[in-house]
Amino acid sequence: MPVFNLPFVLSVAGAFLTSSSVAYIYVWPAMRALPRFDALRLLAAFHAFRFFGMNFLVVGFVSPELSSDFAGKVGWGDLVAAALALFSMAALSWRWSIAIPVVWIFNVWGSLDLLNAYYMGVTQLRDPGFMGAGIYVPALYVPLLLVSHVLIFLLLLNVKSVGQAQ
Repeated sequence: MPVFNLPFVLSVAGAFLTSSSVAYIYVWPAMRALPRFDALRLLAAFHAFRFFGMNFLVVGFVSPELSSDFAGKVGWGDLVAAALALFSMAALSWRWSIAIPVVWIFNVWGSLDLLNAYYMGVTQLRDPGFMGAGIYVPALYVPLLLVSHVLIFLLLLNVKSVGQAQ
């Protein structure tokens, strides 16, 4: 049974609120000012660092009490997302005809992978402390990643900013 850890929940909620605010005020206007391929490439570059999730498989980075099944799914899912982000960056840089479909694949995979990791954490993780040094991944990095996935979806859908819609 999962343990409700209020400080951890508040930390994650704070990271989502701050990430969303910064994205709305600073990042989204900057992305809308760039050519679409350049904006998508820049946001994908942020996800290329998701290989960091493989550290959940490193002895000493997480508690030995952390489920190896949980750690494996988080680690390998992030590695696939990082590879797809790098592939997206290449496709966008070289203006391949498949660039936008590749970004869609990356963005759907990456979003579902993060949401699945949160779901597994809520339903399978008895104590967030088992993540050891990895606690910063779901508490800080994942909210940043999910907000950037939303921005990528908005760019893929060619959504206008609030100011442009009026």
